[in-house]
Amino acid sequence: VQLQASGGGSVQAGGSLTLSCAASGRAFSSYAAGWFRQAPGKERDFVAAINWSGGSTDYADSVKGRFTISRDNAKNTVYLQMNSLKPEDTAVYYCAAERGAYSTISYLQRSYDYWGQGTQVTVSS
Repeated sequence: VQLQASGGGSVQAGGSLTLSCAASGRAFSSYAAGWFRQAPGKERDFVAAINWSGGSTDYADSVKGRFTISRDNAKNTVYLQMNSLKPEDTAVYYCAAERGAYSTISYLQRSYDYWGQGTQVTVSS
C-alpha cells in the first residue's frame, strides 16, 4: 500500500483546509487509517483515526470539535477536514494505514504500517 497526502497549504487563523490521503491497493478499504502531525522541533503526534468502515473515529483532544476524519472506500481515500484552524495547528501532516483486514483504530504510531510523505499546513495569526 502506498499513501499520497495532499491538500496542505497556508491559511489564516479561523480558516479551513481539507487534507486527502489517496491509497493504492484494494486492501486499503479494509484497513484502519489515521492522521498524525509533526510541528517544528516537536515529536509526531496523533491527530485522528478512522476504522475501515468509517463507523468508528477517534480524535486528539486538541482537535476535537474542529477536525473531522472521514473516508471514501470507493475512492481509496481518507480525508481530514480542518476547521477553525489555529497557529498551533501548524505542522507537517502525515496519513497512515494499519495493515490487517478490519483492523481497529489506534492512536499509537507503532500500530501503523504504511505512511504517506506528509503535507505542510501553516496557519498564520
